[in-house]
Amino acid sequence: MPTVFREKGYRFFFYMADQYEPPHIHVTKQDDTAKFWLDPLEMAFNDRFRNHELHEIQHIIAAHLDELLAAWYKHFGA
Repeated sequence: MPTVFREKGYRFFFYMADQYEPPHIHVTKQDDTAKFWLDPLEMAFNDRFRNHELHEIQHIIAAHLDELLAAWYKHFGA
């Protein structure tokens, strides 16, 4: 599970088995987890994050979108 970065206690990462799905990022903090599609940016899955946390996560992803997409294509190819 390559971690792309950490911010505000959240860990943003990929699962290596995700290579056949469209670009996305997994986010975890303690026991909460979510998955966001990157293009277009939208939530795919949420388990226990509250709405205000999801809003914060989405803003973090938007601020790092170029970095996340570059990391995705570096790991998985085009």
